[in-house]
Amino acid sequence: MNQLRTIVLLTALAALLVVIGGVIGGKNGATIALVIAIVMNFGSYWFSDKIVLSMYQAQEVTEAEAPDLYHLVQQLADRAGLPMPRVYIIPDDSPNAFATGRNPSHAAVAVTEGILRLLSWEELAGVIGHELGHVKNRDILIQSVAATIGAAVTYLAQFGFLFGGRSDDEERGSIIGTILMMILAPLAAAIIQMAISRSREYMADDTGAQICDHPLWLASALDKLRRGSEAIPMHANQATAHMFIVSPLFGGGLASLFSTHPPIEERIARLQHMAGY
Repeated sequence: MNQLRTIVLLTALAALLVVIGGVIGGKNGATIALVIAIVMNFGSYWFSDKIVLSMYQAQEVTEAEAPDLYHLVQQLADRAGLPMPRVYIIPDDSPNAFATGRNPSHAAVAVTEGILRLLSWEELAGVIGHELGHVKNRDILIQSVAATIGAAVTYLAQFGFLFGGRSDDEERGSIIGTILMMILAPLAAAIIQMAISRSREYMADDTGAQICDHPLWLASALDKLRRGSEAIPMHANQATAHMFIVSPLFGGGLASLFSTHPPIEERIARLQHMAGY
């Protein structure tokens, strides 16, 4: 269901680009904006692991330096049928974790010092399973595609007047309508991108529970991480918030529309249902 939801949302995002391209940029507008977005996002996708790991000062650890953590990741990667990812520890007291890398052969799993202190070994296995689920499901690629199309919509809206505000073979719309389109199009694209991110989190929960073979381990970990991340907030960059197992950013009301993560209570309930509770 979440895979289908992702496909539908990506299709909607692409359709939004086509529509906005026709209204604002004419026949060539969408193509130009998409090319610009691809160029801008290519480096981010290709070097995403190096960028985000450096951003959070993550330190790679070897089997000799962190044998228990390394062996846990290795065991779960083998169970998932994945190559062994590189393992990193982030010097941060806030409990959290993320996975990165452009494909399974270039993947990395990073955990904070805080999560190592907070969780039991079974709960940590649930978290690592979740992150390997992102790797297995190629979520970095999917998020990059969504980000590229979303960026193209935004560029097109920002440079709408530069593109002429209309195509030559279409009737000119009102200036107010054009301005509203330029404001609302990026907003709609952002909402769709956040919805895609939330659907991938659900999928990673499902895959992670299968990898560790104990949905309740991950459910228990999420419950602890919810309280732990609120008690010790992480100073995270908004652009990377979607990568973490629990959002390092907090907000309610309208902010939930732009949340990169579904409510933890719903994630826990789904995992408990998987376990037969």
